[in-house]
Amino acid sequence: MSLMIDLVKPDGGAARRPYGRMLTGAALVIVLAVFPLVMSPFANLQVTLTLVYAVAILGLDILVGWTGQVSLGQSAFFGIGAYGVAVCADRGWPVWAGLLFGVVLAGVVGCLVAVPAARLRGYALGMITLTLPVVAVPLAKRLEVVTGGAQGLNVTIAEAPEWTGLAADQWHYYVVAAGAALVFALAAALRRSHFGRAFDAVRVDEALATAQGVHVTRYKVLAFTLSAVYGGFAGVLYVVAVQFISPETLILTLSISLLAGLAIGGLRSLLGCVLGAAFYVVVPNVTGEVSAGQSYLLYGVCLLAVMLLMPRGVAPALDRVVRNVAGRRGRAVAPGD
Repeated sequence: MSLMIDLVKPDGGAARRPYGRMLTGAALVIVLAVFPLVMSPFANLQVTLTLVYAVAILGLDILVGWTGQVSLGQSAFFGIGAYGVAVCADRGWPVWAGLLFGVVLAGVVGCLVAVPAARLRGYALGMITLTLPVVAVPLAKRLEVVTGGAQGLNVTIAEAPEWTGLAADQWHYYVVAAGAALVFALAAALRRSHFGRAFDAVRVDEALATAQGVHVTRYKVLAFTLSAVYGGFAGVLYVVAVQFISPETLILTLSISLLAGLAIGGLRSLLGCVLGAAFYVVVPNVTGEVSAGQSYLLYGVCLLAVMLLMPRGVAPALDRVVRNVAGRRGRAVAPGD
């Protein structure tokens, strides 16, 4: 009888875990759905921007975390997608056409850069991608007829339908949240596919990956292009959130901040992308309220503290805590079985 009990109990626990995850996921969806209805417009904007930058960091993670490459050009693809949809909206194109144009344009530029850059790695690849935002900012300022020059473009896009009864900030939140959920789900599926395994093989050892039949250059080009597409899509969502784009959006500082956000959240982690984006959006506001004159200094101290205390990122640290708690509970229950 005791043997039967021992055999049944693990199965029951295994059966309960999926239900627990489903309930947790359902509760999270409900919270996120209700959030914009009860919060201020400023809070809604902060969460919306967090989702926007989470998509951009996820694109960077595909290249850096999954494939082991280096990129300092994500802000350029972010700006290309943003300008693509903004220019189309400024000329009266449908929203879906502008979205498609911005994402495809970012992907094409990313592919064109990736073909020669895929044969490089490390610092050489980093230097190639470094030129993207350096060139993109003055180019956006010079193409004043198209981009609005240094003043940028104010656009009206993705307005809330009257039948929803929602304010602009609430509707933009839902649009961005739906877009972010879609691309995060696609990334999760990609991670589990043979493409994800090929990316891992390239990251671990390119020579071994080649010996196993993985076309290293092809997958590096694919990873770079996907990273650019995600960056472009994040730029599109950014315009939906703020209804504005300027050359300052393409600056190198954004690329560095996104890379820092990836390191803070944790590589190869979907949750880490969200946590890194939240750090980038929320912490400067908090440090600015503490001391406006020393905001950047306090932000740097917070960044340094997180990296020293959690060198692998926040998401892996949280995962270790959850595993330790679950392990202790398991050991506490075991003697009474």
